[in-house]
Amino acid sequence: MYNILISGYYGFNNIGDESILRTVIDNLREKLPDVEITVLSHSPEQTAEKYGVKAARRMNLWDIFRSVWRCDMLLSGGGSLLQDVTSSRSILYYLFILRLAQLLGKRTFIYSQGIGPIYSPRNRRYAACVLRRADGIVVRDEKSRDLLLELEVPEGLIHVTADPVIRVKTPDAALGLELLEEEGCPRHPGRLTVGWAVKSRRPGRPYLQEVERCVRWLREEYGADSVLIPFFYDEDAGVCRTVAAHLDGQAVCLQKKRLSEETLSIIGCMDVLVGVRLHSLIYAAVMGVPMIGVSYDPKVESFLSSIGRPTPFTVEDFTLEKFRPVFRETMARREEIRSSVARRLESLIAKLDQNEELIRVIMEQTK
Repeated sequence: MYNILISGYYGFNNIGDESILRTVIDNLREKLPDVEITVLSHSPEQTAEKYGVKAARRMNLWDIFRSVWRCDMLLSGGGSLLQDVTSSRSILYYLFILRLAQLLGKRTFIYSQGIGPIYSPRNRRYAACVLRRADGIVVRDEKSRDLLLELEVPEGLIHVTADPVIRVKTPDAALGLELLEEEGCPRHPGRLTVGWAVKSRRPGRPYLQEVERCVRWLREEYGADSVLIPFFYDEDAGVCRTVAAHLDGQAVCLQKKRLSEETLSIIGCMDVLVGVRLHSLIYAAVMGVPMIGVSYDPKVESFLSSIGRPTPFTVEDFTLEKFRPVFRETMARREEIRSSVARRLESLIAKLDQNEELIRVIMEQTK
């Protein structure tokens, strides 16, 4: 039996990160049936119940040490864990756990992560020290690979695949229709419905005012309904409510905190998804919904590039005037976009099998 410990940003009800955890667990169990999984989580009881795994407190030193001591492999799982854009605390935390596992003689594996940006010279040195000692590194994009090569991580150690969430199991679309009805936004036959997955810690951001202008234009031009979807509920719900309040009923904000499967099914009911949140765009791709990305981070551009979709604007330069032609083109090419994205996703999903195959090979070498 393999005892695998998963470290990541789990237990915070962030739909993107919880989707990563779900797909990682499902695929470990599918490809490595003789596996016992423990997760370091902010809410260990909730995580254990939701995923059928063992769980430990992610910020408790004794829980961390005991979990690492008992595992055969530490899997640093998904997302953008190794970056210092907002602060150094996050990257130092994840590197500490990786280094502790290495010092205790455990195998360490980076699972389909986006690496960087890492600006601090100290953080770059520490990351290089730890990552050069990893047993396997799988990243989700070429930019992450390039950064690792800058840090002089051996090229043969690095594999490029995709974000693990593209392998998420798709739910029944009927669920999304029921949830929209429950939220007071039923789908009307023949009427366009546009989803918005915005991200902002400050409701007064200029781009949010442009979002409001775009929603009004969609209603005038297409008679469209707009749905504001809080993806990371604790951070996004207040912003979505503020935007909806300014729109006098022209947009509905989803009020309830939703599970990842529920949010996936809701996005599947949209005709177009306009997303700032990376995993909202991934959900749209998985559900066959044409998407328009608004970049706030290079990871958004990397994903959209991997599925052949341009990134026409960022949160800094997003305006109604730029949005209009992009939306019109998306509407005109909806079926073409669906087919093209589906083909590219199929290719990316096949690459993801490298994760479990590499883990299996590494673990067999330890026997």
